[in-house]
Amino acid sequence: MHNPENSLSQCRSLRIGDAAPEFRARTTRGEVALSDYRGRWLVFFSHPADFTPVCTTEFVALAKAADKFAEMDCALLGLSVDSLYSHIAWVKAMKQAFGVSVDFPIVEDPSMAVGRAYGMIDETTQDSSSIRSSYFIDPDGIVRAITTYPYNVGRNVDEMLRIVAALQRADRDAVLTPEGWRPGDAVLVPPADTIDAASDMAEWFCRTEER
Repeated sequence: MHNPENSLSQCRSLRIGDAAPEFRARTTRGEVALSDYRGRWLVFFSHPADFTPVCTTEFVALAKAADKFAEMDCALLGLSVDSLYSHIAWVKAMKQAFGVSVDFPIVEDPSMAVGRAYGMIDETTQDSSSIRSSYFIDPDGIVRAITTYPYNVGRNVDEMLRIVAALQRADRDAVLTPEGWRPGDAVLVPPADTIDAASDMAEWFCRTEER
């Protein structure tokens, strides 16, 4: 794996608002660099290991939802410490067992360099058994949301789609999205910031609006 200058020098876990560390690595779809996704949204997610039951259900579900992510101009990119050849064998096995093609790339990370740069793996750990992290990266390469699950609990693909949609909606219209928001729901507008503006509104601090 080729690491450009300063690309994988992250010494702490990534936080919302950080630039996602650049890397270049082999994947099931050829060599990929993070910068290849600049200009569109990206969900970059890790999994503990190939050929494991929870990870298999996640990848099958993500493959089935790939068109929904694409409709939002959002790409998918997976990663684990397993080798490229293990990834290829797993993709073939999922196709044979479930009839589902995993067409998005899966990064190999046997040195755990990418996982450690992103905070997916602790600097001192010798394996990746605790990894199940997702990074929602905007078109400028900035981390906008992060989710992390334990190895024995699977992610919710509908929630991953919802996070992307909510981030895009908030950016596009300078609004806030309330609890449980889904596309088509009312949004929240910024609260009134003066006494005069708030005087005629009982709900000045929490206002919804159809847009």
